[in-house]
Amino acid sequence: MKRQPSIDIVRGIVMIIMALDHVRDLLHIDSITQSPTDLATTTPLLFFTRWITHLCAPIFVFLAGTSVYLSLQNNNNIAQTRQYLLKRGFWLIVVEFTIFNFGLFFDIGFHTLLFEVIAAIGFGFIILGLLLKIRSKILGIIGLIIIFCHNLLPLIPFAENSILKAVLSPFFSPIVIPFSGRAFIMGYPPIPWLGIMLVGFATGKFFALEEEKRKKLFVKIGLGTLGLFIAIRFINIYGDPVLWATQKDAVFTFLSFMNVTKYPPSLLFCLITLGVLFLLLAFAEQFQNGIKKVALGYGKVPLFYFIVHFYVIHILTLIMLFSQGFNWTQFEFASGTFGRPKGLESGLSLWAIYLIWIFVVALLYKPSKWFGKYKTEKQHWWLRYI
Repeated sequence: MKRQPSIDIVRGIVMIIMALDHVRDLLHIDSITQSPTDLATTTPLLFFTRWITHLCAPIFVFLAGTSVYLSLQNNNNIAQTRQYLLKRGFWLIVVEFTIFNFGLFFDIGFHTLLFEVIAAIGFGFIILGLLLKIRSKILGIIGLIIIFCHNLLPLIPFAENSILKAVLSPFFSPIVIPFSGRAFIMGYPPIPWLGIMLVGFATGKFFALEEEKRKKLFVKIGLGTLGLFIAIRFINIYGDPVLWATQKDAVFTFLSFMNVTKYPPSLLFCLITLGVLFLLLAFAEQFQNGIKKVALGYGKVPLFYFIVHFYVIHILTLIMLFSQGFNWTQFEFASGTFGRPKGLESGLSLWAIYLIWIFVVALLYKPSKWFGKYKTEKQHWWLRYI
């Protein structure tokens, strides 16, 4: 089965969007002190600046599973694919705790070890590699069960101080584990994200369909998934730990309705983001050539772009702090604030965040294109892992 341009196009689009969230995380004036989805303090623009980036992680993880399926169909070698997934999964976890964690915090002491999306994909690759002999349909069903049912875990009446609960919780829910003056933060509990990857793997078989049939199917799945989101969210009983409620006006009531939980990804979070994903996949190859060209430039080198863009954004953060009058002795790297001093106002307004986001994305286009070409032309073994 040949490489599917729609996958790289959609992945490239969400990578462009992703940079907006990370620029906001590191440089926005209120990012250290308040949540953009806190309805008591946010604005509609700030809310949706954060909300639109909800699409990124689930689409990355889903398409990672889909890419594994397509790769397996191409080489038709389970043993070889398993070996690759085990190695790459381990490599991604190492990258998360070294290259990525340093790029995020610039903390040479590694006082915060953050398990985020790269490590979640690495964990998923390892588990998927061990399950490759199971039919894709069964893996898809397992993935759907995880997506629909993992929110039930908090309802299970574990005994107080239960060892079983202590063991299971980090796999299903965010948790902070302090040790030796440091902290391990499970930001992306791996089991819910594994569910998304397994569904993505099972969806890979649809790419064997003729293009028009695949488009119609993806439109039906996308609209059906979004319809299910609206129905379950409207009932307001299950699907997300935070129920929606009437707010001070219609706009904020709508924000409450849309305010779904990412950590861990709730059922409703998965439904709305994956519903959008299927619609993007349905129409990706019909986008204008300029959009496709730009998106492909990023979408073919996701790990390269992901890591480099964090280092670029963090360097810009330090430049911002120097320009706002701070000196090196005031920077705080071990506290998890990306160098920004606690208790002192720093950061930029939202309009400036958008300008810097555009600058970062534009700056990385040529390097991404170059690296994509380099991967295509060279046969170095290590390029398969980047």
